[in-house]
Amino acid sequence: QVQLAESGGGLKQAGDSLRLSCAASGRTFSTYVMGWFRQAPGKEREFVAAVTTTTSITYYQDSVKGRFTISRDSAKNMVYLQMNSLKPEDTAVYYCAATNSLNILNIHLASYYNYWGQGTQVTVSS
Repeated sequence: QVQLAESGGGLKQAGDSLRLSCAASGRTFSTYVMGWFRQAPGKEREFVAAVTTTTSITYYQDSVKGRFTISRDSAKNMVYLQMNSLKPEDTAVYYCAATNSLNILNIHLASYYNYWGQGTQVTVSS
């Protein structure tokens, strides 16, 4: 089992920056991909970004490319999401996720991940 715990959410204004953190514990050596998803009220959970744990290859949703950066600190079992130039449409609950699946073709699908954190709220006002 892998346990994930997000932190760093909050209330920001448009144009601000925010960094989310995800602490992983348990059988972290078994994970192949770590990702971030978000879910706004009334909407489905959507892929934001992901990073492979062995090669540090990153993937992003088009709407966050150039604004968000995913990174990992393997020594600390941490994954981060640096969010710059925040927009009101970035408002959502952000979830950290992990998977031990090797099929990265599905990296953008929530069903690809088998471990989830409890989520942290990010609110961006205009």
